Amino acid sequence: MPPSWPARIRAVAAGELTPLVPKPSATVVLLRDGAPGGAAGPQAYLLRRRTSMAFAGGMYAYPGGGVDPRDAEVELGWAGPSPAEWAERLGVDARTAQAVVCAAVRETFEEAGVLLAGPDATTMAEPRDWTAERAALEAHELSFADFLRSHGLLLRSDLLAGWARWVTPEFEERRYDTWFFVAVLPAGQDAAQQVGEADRVAWLSPAEAVQGHADGRYGMLPPTVTVLRELLGIRTAAEALTVAADRKVEPILGRAELVGDRMTVRWSGYEELTIDGNFPQ
Repeated sequence: MPPSWPARIRAVAAGELTPLVPKPSATVVLLRDGAPGGAAGPQAYLLRRRTSMAFAGGMYAYPGGGVDPRDAEVELGWAGPSPAEWAERLGVDARTAQAVVCAAVRETFEEAGVLLAGPDATTMAEPRDWTAERAALEAHELSFADFLRSHGLLLRSDLLAGWARWVTPEFEERRYDTWFFVAVLPAGQDAAQQVGEADRVAWLSPAEAVQGHADGRYGMLPPTVTVLRELLGIRTAAEALTVAADRKVEPILGRAELVGDRMTVRWSGYEELTIDGNFPQ
């Protein structure tokens, strides 16, 4: 736990520090069905972030990142549930919903090389080498809307399902308001085995990942491992989309308190995630 946390927790509690406004972000739990005879249930695509990363270095995470203001562009090619429908699902206005869904699809393409788009509402884009386009998107030299337009593609929002929304606790130096989606790896596409921000990628069943986290082999932030726990018992990748339709997508925010030299962070409704730590006063 960073040594700056105790002072920040005290300052927030005393009203002496205004919490940072969390940055809207999106992440996608990309799923595929496991091989016959392997671990039960689907497999999730996980990236181990490089230790040099300022946020969650060394942790396993899903493809994702911040919303690009251009993700809210009104001329974005779109197929599937409309931004207005997604707004009702995600609890935001239509413009924000479009930006969040677009960020989810764009980040999955940038980081995993998986493109949830096609020339029409029922067809997927033909597989090809998108290396240059992904690099241009990552460098912010190209907007996702312009990328789609130049290739005659529509974002397929029907290939995503909303799962959860987690907000970084108020005392942290970097804060994100992150929507979690689930998606099935499209037929004919393969996820990248090398990712710039990661030093390892892995396809793991929820059971393997949760056990590995418990054993200390897979470091994960609370939202990451919680989603995997929630996927336990899911039999197929497609079933996750069905289950997602019945889930509430409401903000989950950790609350911190400091008593003496002991810090505790709790997430309401997720008591198993309680984190305790000792700090010098």
